[in-house]
Amino acid sequence: MSDEQQIKEVLARYVRATDRRDGTAQGALFTDEAVVQMLTKTGPDTYEPVGEPIIGGAGVRYAVENFMAPHPEGGSSHHVTADHIIEIDGDFAHVNAQVIVFEIRAAKRPSNGWPAGAFGMQGTVRPIESGYYDTDLHRIDGVWKIVRHRLLLDMPIALPGT
Repeated sequence: MSDEQQIKEVLARYVRATDRRDGTAQGALFTDEAVVQMLTKTGPDTYEPVGEPIIGGAGVRYAVENFMAPHPEGGSSHHVTADHIIEIDGDFAHVNAQVIVFEIRAAKRPSNGWPAGAFGMQGTVRPIESGYYDTDLHRIDGVWKIVRHRLLLDMPIALPGT
C-alpha cells in the first residue's frame, strides 16, 4: 500500500474510532508525545485555541472515554474526510483534509409496524460540524503515527469552562 493510502487510512481509522467512541483504538493512532488541539475560526484564515491541548495517545483515549457524550438510543455519527492534501518527506508527513460530521437519528420502529406507505430509511441525517484536520505524522517502525493533530473547526464550540 502506498504511503499516501496508509496516511488516508490513519484518518479513516481515527474517524471510525470517534464515531464508535472507541478511545483505545483512537489513542493507538498517536505517539506518546502527540499534541491534539481544537481551534475555532475567528476570521477568513485565523483560528483561536479552544481548551487545553491533549497530550499523547493516553490523553486521547482518556478524552474520548470521558468527554465525548455517548450516542443516544438510535443515534450515531459519521465523520467524513475528503480532499486530502498529503505531503511526505521521508518518514514525516503532513495531511490536511476537510471534515464534515453527520448526526444520525434512527426512527424507532412502531410496535405495530411501519405505517402504510412507509418506505426506505426511517430517521434523520444532518450535518452538525465542519472544518479541517491538519495533521502531522511520523513513520515509526513502518507504521504511520499522529504526532500533531489540529481540528480547525468552522464554527464556535461550547465546552464547559470556556
